[in-house]
Amino acid sequence: MSPKRERVFSFEFFPPATPEGAQKLAATREQLALLAPKFFSVTFGAGGSTRDRTLSAVLEIQAAGHRAAPHISCIGSSRASIRETLRNYREHGIRHLVALRGDLPSGSADVGEFRYAYELVEFIRAETGDAFQIEVACYPEYHPQAANPDADLANFKRKIDAGADSAITQYFFNADSYYHLVDRAHKMGIDVPIVPGVMPILSFSKIARFSDACGAEIPRWIRRRMESFGDDSASIRAFGVDVVTQLCADLLARGAPGLHFYTLNQAALSITIWQRLGLPMGQP
Repeated sequence: MSPKRERVFSFEFFPPATPEGAQKLAATREQLALLAPKFFSVTFGAGGSTRDRTLSAVLEIQAAGHRAAPHISCIGSSRASIRETLRNYREHGIRHLVALRGDLPSGSADVGEFRYAYELVEFIRAETGDAFQIEVACYPEYHPQAANPDADLANFKRKIDAGADSAITQYFFNADSYYHLVDRAHKMGIDVPIVPGVMPILSFSKIARFSDACGAEIPRWIRRRMESFGDDSASIRAFGVDVVTQLCADLLARGAPGLHFYTLNQAALSITIWQRLGLPMGQP
């Protein structure tokens, strides 16, 4: 967590599936653009299932004058298909990627020609040199499919050694897990920015479902407090804003190199947290 580096703030979207969703995302993007983030990232469906919609969303972001970073995942893909995706992005002036292993589509057993994200990073570098800035993922509470924390950290290092420029974490609510990850990574010689991912809390049911799926821990005191609100969605959101704002303030005070907001294609909560943090309209 080096204070000498420029802090990087970014927002993540998922590609909309309908014209109405596209209109909503465009409005969300323009609201968040007022904060002048470094980039907007766009997710990529399992096995490339949203490939065209991801590209469309990225091109709209870019056409509006903002930096876009599409996710690119390798599981279930061939070298030829990844090569074509890279060519397409380069032709459209995209120079920033989030390289992930990704998930197989439901019911599929074909993992494709890549098994791990570090193989994807190696391939991108071999095919394109330094044409792309490459982000990778890492996990403060370690990946749910990792054998143990040491194996997960070793896998993270393989991605950095393969040529990744920086990393974005899975979201978390326990700041100590992030500090522990960064300390261990530095001891292993990992010296790239590790930007914490943060998830604004819109509803208890959604955050509980997401967290169960990705292995992110909801501390018991947060879970019990949200449960106590029952169906009072306004109180859940207000409490969630307090929790996430305090988390972000602590991370920035301790030298985190920025924040990456998982927006779920909504602007209001991220903007409220931003304002409460006292962040300016633009890079600090």
